[in-house]
Amino acid sequence: MHKTILANFVSFKKMKKKLGFDYMVLLIAFSIYLSPVCVSAAKQENPQQKQQLRFGKNGEFKILQVADMHYGDGKSTPCEDVLRSQYRGCSDLNTTAFIQRMILAEKPNFIAFTGDNIYGFDATDAARSLNAAFAPAIESNIPWVAILGNHDQESTLSREGVMKHIVGLKNTLAKVNPAEAHIIDGFGNYNLEVGGVEGTVFENKSVLNLYFLDSGDYSTVPSISGYGWIKPSQQLWFQRTSRRLRRAYMNEPVAQKAPAPGLAYFHIPLPESASFDSSKFIGVKQEDISSATVNSGFFTTMVEAGDVKAVFNGHDHVNDFCGKLTGIQLCYAGGFGYHAYGKAGWSRRARVVVASLEKTENEGWGDVKSIRTWKRLDDQQLTPIDGQVLWSKSFGGNRRKRETGGT
Repeated sequence: MHKTILANFVSFKKMKKKLGFDYMVLLIAFSIYLSPVCVSAAKQENPQQKQQLRFGKNGEFKILQVADMHYGDGKSTPCEDVLRSQYRGCSDLNTTAFIQRMILAEKPNFIAFTGDNIYGFDATDAARSLNAAFAPAIESNIPWVAILGNHDQESTLSREGVMKHIVGLKNTLAKVNPAEAHIIDGFGNYNLEVGGVEGTVFENKSVLNLYFLDSGDYSTVPSISGYGWIKPSQQLWFQRTSRRLRRAYMNEPVAQKAPAPGLAYFHIPLPESASFDSSKFIGVKQEDISSATVNSGFFTTMVEAGDVKAVFNGHDHVNDFCGKLTGIQLCYAGGFGYHAYGKAGWSRRARVVVASLEKTENEGWGDVKSIRTWKRLDDQQLTPIDGQVLWSKSFGGNRRKRETGGT
């Protein structure tokens, strides 16, 4: 089935003139809906989570971020905020097609879904909507994870139920919560380690650390209105995890002088994302920052830890900028899903992040040298925009450079 779907997409340009774009979207998504999705109802973590993430032989590790799919019931769920000429036949199936196109174009090593994966109010059956939303990643056989936004629990499953369903799906490395954290707020707090290239001195070290956190949905404190935030219990877990990873990386064998870089993913932006004016970020800011109305201090916690180089979130669909504050890049992905609010004429988009290793004297691979990012638009060419270097070891991590292309 996977080969069939890929063949459909490879022949997309040849077929679209004959069949029309809307019909092709329907054909592709229909094949995905018919494909089997392996779901486990067990509460235990998926055995596939023992899979080792690792840099490729080309010295790169590429992450595709998909933010705010807002998946509903598939073909019957209409698009929002598209041009009048695009509205007819536009549905969740356009979101499905976009993911497939991105996977084929970028060939990522890893896919991160960063919340509001389904739009609960318009999802009749949460499990079915989740299966359909993640189907392209499942069929690709690429490792993937998901975290929760503020809308995922508004259908037939609770937040805990949604996360337990996700960890039972094929090819996911997501976890409900860390086993070592007996008391922790939220569902979907976990970390993943990315090993160096096999056969090098870094093959048994995590040269890139990925942190995933549940930023909540809405405030549960009666005197505080608005969205949720990352709680003290989560920050304590992050501090302990970061400290453990730093010690492992800076101890023998192959002791390093500085911690391995880390990337953090969660849905709701931090209040610090409102700190930038237009001269201090790359991308666009077209709406207010919808963070929590209180500052829980997680940004300061990350600064003190010293390893996180960039944070990636969604939530505000028509923001897609990256801005650097106190050594950490704060990045939006931009809205991905067609049933999510957006801006007519402003293309849906996805963010790509690539960590690249340093070449050693013997033509092998060392530790992470740089971290770059760009976005792709869901237009005919999947146009890459806003390429930039987020962090570079050779410039002490203080480099801020805009590139002309996406890749």
